[in-house]
Amino acid sequence: MSENIKWGMVIDVSKCIACHACTASCRIENKLSTDQNRSWVIETEVGAYPNVHVLKVAQLCNHCEKTPCVEACPVAATGKNEEGIVFVDKEKCIGCYACVEACPYGARIKDQEAKKVDKCDFCAHRLENGLLPVCISTCTTQARYFGDLNDPNSLVSKLLKENKYEVLLPEKELEPNVYYIGIEEYKNFGK
Repeated sequence: MSENIKWGMVIDVSKCIACHACTASCRIENKLSTDQNRSWVIETEVGAYPNVHVLKVAQLCNHCEKTPCVEACPVAATGKNEEGIVFVDKEKCIGCYACVEACPYGARIKDQEAKKVDKCDFCAHRLENGLLPVCISTCTTQARYFGDLNDPNSLVSKLLKENKYEVLLPEKELEPNVYYIGIEEYKNFGK
């Protein structure tokens, strides 16, 4: 284990079957309504007829190193802790939604009723108790992996070392800590 933990996630898109167990378990764990998602799966067709495939990509906050959401918050309700988790302090949040507009991943939830913002925090309450984020433990095909990116012996570090991977929206240069294995192969399917 490394001295300074930096949490991250690796998602193998070739294993995702879009069962949405991650979405449902996240809603239950975090007491969200059915129209709110901290984690979700998008499906899009790739390729050209007759070689068409449905690409399934799990989405969530990417817990970026460079954080436009943190910079956008006028009251410092959004921040990043020493373990790299981008969070929302709901006590400070005034519901201006500036951070929602600043997030290029669409990973923030407007809670209109509470006039607050919500988002994935890698299930920080579970991490504090030695548990994995709920989306990891309920992924039926084991397409998601979670661990310490600073530990070269962690599973996530080994997966990144042994596989070609990408991040979403690399052109934004935000240095996200959610990585995707196999996405390039599926994007080029049928070409």
